[in-house]
Amino acid sequence: MTRNDWTRDEIAALFDLPFGELVFRAQTVHRAHHAPDQVQMSTLLSIKTGGCPEDCGYCNQSVHAETGLKATKLMDVRAVLQAAAQAKDNGSSRFCMGAAWRNPKDRDMPAIVEMVQGVRQMGMETCMTLGMLTERQAAMLADAGLDYYNHNIDTSPERYGEVITTRSFEERLDTLEHVREAGINVCCGGIVGMGETRGDRVGFIHALATLPRHPESVPVNALVPVKGTVLGDMLADTPLAKIDDIEFVRTVAVARITMPASMVRLSAGRESMSDITQALCFMAGANSIFTGDKLLTTGNAGDDKDAALFARLGLMAMPVQVKAELEAAE
Repeated sequence: MTRNDWTRDEIAALFDLPFGELVFRAQTVHRAHHAPDQVQMSTLLSIKTGGCPEDCGYCNQSVHAETGLKATKLMDVRAVLQAAAQAKDNGSSRFCMGAAWRNPKDRDMPAIVEMVQGVRQMGMETCMTLGMLTERQAAMLADAGLDYYNHNIDTSPERYGEVITTRSFEERLDTLEHVREAGINVCCGGIVGMGETRGDRVGFIHALATLPRHPESVPVNALVPVKGTVLGDMLADTPLAKIDDIEFVRTVAVARITMPASMVRLSAGRESMSDITQALCFMAGANSIFTGDKLLTTGNAGDDKDAALFARLGLMAMPVQVKAELEAAE
């Protein structure tokens, strides 16, 4: 049963369960809602890198970070579509496009719309992450056929202000509301391993699981500390720089139990996880990954390594599931 009335105490109690019991419960919920041997394969492309005015402490694309990353202009539509075609050839069913913006400018929207339409014509699901959206921009993306919009809450409401000061938690929720009202699926998760407490992880899951409608996709990122970012410098060479593997699996399991119908995605940080840790995450209900050698600007496990792991675990790539109502409109 899908619930939107989870309490923090209930979520904390899930985190406190014996590990085997927690994973068993998560796997039981997972099997009731998803094919247990299928994992969604997604590819993420940075279509506009660097120069973002936000001060997110984890991000090397912020102008406040001193990482040497060079800002780029928005990619040419043809180049984006070529990357999408290659991703499809490599087995991806969803193509995600990210731009380092606080919010897109109206002058950028025609090219963005063309990218969405072009990727969708290939038979792939489309996802965009462009920062904050106005109602009009969300409507334009919906008209173009966008399947998902990613806008993470990043962490618990209480911890949020320690990570980002240029955008409020409530502003993130406003964008999610615009996306929902436009009829676009929501992709919303966050980052663990930023020096937060388990209480913050409880608050993070609680904020997602008590939304009026759960995100259809919930990415769970493990912080990749990048030198020159606030958190990368703060957590470098300390035990806090990497979340404990068992605690990460617990976070995935609690996300699966509280949001049973959502896709739970292993996102950033997976390249440093052992095969055993990833296998435990799949047992705990994760059923989506980013594949390829690179995420936006950081490394990723790679197609060959993923294929080998899937073969060992008996997993297969999930077929594409483009939204039926948008298909009917085309």
